[in-house]
Amino acid sequence: MFELVNNAGYGLTGPVVAHSRADEVGIVDLNVRALTDLTLRFLPEIVAAKGGVLNVASVAAFQPGPFNAIYYASKSYVLSFSEAIAYELQGRVRVTALCPGPVPTNFQRRANPGKEPRRSQLRGMSAEKCAAIGWRGFEAGKRVVIPGFMNKVIAFLSPRMPRRPVLAVSAYLAVSRRAT
Repeated sequence: MFELVNNAGYGLTGPVVAHSRADEVGIVDLNVRALTDLTLRFLPEIVAAKGGVLNVASVAAFQPGPFNAIYYASKSYVLSFSEAIAYELQGRVRVTALCPGPVPTNFQRRANPGKEPRRSQLRGMSAEKCAAIGWRGFEAGKRVVIPGFMNKVIAFLSPRMPRRPVLAVSAYLAVSRRAT
């Protein structure tokens, strides 16, 4: 088997104008461009081996994310791209988008230097548990895996709710508990 796991990514919290253009475009370069390039680069071998691709998106993919705009948009791309190629390659290759919610890693420290957003108060799933759930879903041939009940609720409700409250809640969770 030949399997590819695309798990690299980062985000930045705060208004897009608060960060350098290079840092913000870097999110697109890593989260979108590198994932796409690696997938396309190895896809012929993956198809030949009847292997698969596991792309790590996020529950953020299901909603807009003020103060995390480029990260959320990049994860929407990962989800859309993964679902599209899963359809194109069905029966030949497994393609799964893993869409976790908060996972306690160094991601938050990189995204929020010196700050603690309200979102970090949400109880996250361990990286080990998230990875295990994602891998089981991948092995089972699931197109999208959303670990955790609340993440499933968010993924289901966000696209069905009016955008104004979704934007407001997302923005509220992104900002620091201290004055920014």
